[in-house]
Amino acid sequence: MATGTKGSKASKLTAIPGVGAATAKKLVDAKLDTVSKVAAAGAAKLVKAGIQAAMAKKVAAAAKKLDNASAAAKKAVKAAPAKAKAAAKKTPAKAKATASKATAATKSAAKKTTDNAKNLAAKVKSKAKPKSASQSSTKKIGPSRNTPLSKMPWFRNAKK
Repeated sequence: MATGTKGSKASKLTAIPGVGAATAKKLVDAKLDTVSKVAAAGAAKLVKAGIQAAMAKKVAAAAKKLDNASAAAKKAVKAAPAKAKAAAKKTPAKAKATASKATAATKSAAKKTTDNAKNLAAKVKSKAKPKSASQSSTKKIGPSRNTPLSKMPWFRNAKK
C-alpha cells in the first residue's frame, strides 16, 4: 500500500517539465512529494535529493512556475463566485441605464425628423409660385367650361 502512495505522489511530480519517473521517485524519497514542496526547496535541496545541479536548477524553476500557475488558478476559482454575484447585481442597473439612453436617443431622433419635415415643408411653401396681383383682382368673364351650351346667353338669343 505504501508503494502505491509513493507511485501516485511520483505521478503528480512528473507534471513538472524535466521530471521523469526516476527523478520523481528520488524527490518522493527526499520527502519532496508535492509541486509546492519542490518549488520551495530550491536547487540546493534538490541536489541533496540526488538530482544533478544543472537539472536541479531547471526543475526548481519549472516547479516554481507551475506552483505559481496553480496558485493563480485556485485564486481565480475562489474569486469566480464573488465576481459572478457582483456582475448579477450590476446587470439590472446596466439594463436600466441602457434603456434610458435608448429612449433619449429615440426622442432626439424623432425631434430631429420632425424638425427636418417642418423645414422641408417651409421650403416647399416658399418655392410655390404666388398668384400675381393682376390675376387675383380680375375675375374671368363668362361661363365656365362645365356650363352647358343651352345655358349660355348667346345660345338663348340665337334660339329666339
